[in-house]
Amino acid sequence: MTPGPGAHDLLLSSGFLAFARHVGALAAIEDAGVPIDAVVGTSSGALIGALWAAGMPAAEIAAALAEKPPYAFFSMQPRLWEGALSLAPLLRWLTDRLPATFADLPRPFAAGVIGPGRVPRLFPEGNLPRAVVASCAIPGVFLPIDIEGVSYRDGGVADRLMFEPWVAWRGRRPVIAHVVDRSAGHDPNVDLAGVTVLRSPKSGASFFSLGNVEEGVAVSRRAAAGVLGAEV
Repeated sequence: MTPGPGAHDLLLSSGFLAFARHVGALAAIEDAGVPIDAVVGTSSGALIGALWAAGMPAAEIAAALAEKPPYAFFSMQPRLWEGALSLAPLLRWLTDRLPATFADLPRPFAAGVIGPGRVPRLFPEGNLPRAVVASCAIPGVFLPIDIEGVSYRDGGVADRLMFEPWVAWRGRRPVIAHVVDRSAGHDPNVDLAGVTVLRSPKSGASFFSLGNVEEGVAVSRRAAAGVLGAEV
């Protein structure tokens, strides 16, 4: 299904370090000139989606992420029973690049997380960098992120796309979903009839390297362009 001329919302799924995949889909959306009203992202989708919602073009996001290996964004910490690694370096990096709150963004954005009981939910307001980092905090790997006294983690373990939470937040409206092939997490059985679905393969990244970022972007950009009717 090719999007019509009207504005759409955009859902970016979780996917292990799938930054280049999401950037490629965003580049195709930019190429096609599809207007986007609001963005929902989970895990890697939250990080890329927040930067893009803040006004950073896809090419700039790719360049910024390629400057450092993934392990530069986390550190060891002593509370191993909660997670071996801390995302404090990522929080500092995002604090320098994102507005302080969701309200300061030029368009609505929400990050997919889980809280107590592992119930998937969206954060559409409050401290923006902390919510994005919480969405990246894989349980058992990273420390949870405390937001107003509650611990939150990567929402992809319960709902990689956050389709139903998005419907609850925004209602039924035209939407594009970029789904990265699953490496972990959970895909609830939801009806995506009428949704423009863009699909990308797994990232192939690791904590030591994102691999060839330009190639990763190009693969997803071409795939998304075929659906959106964009020229690359």
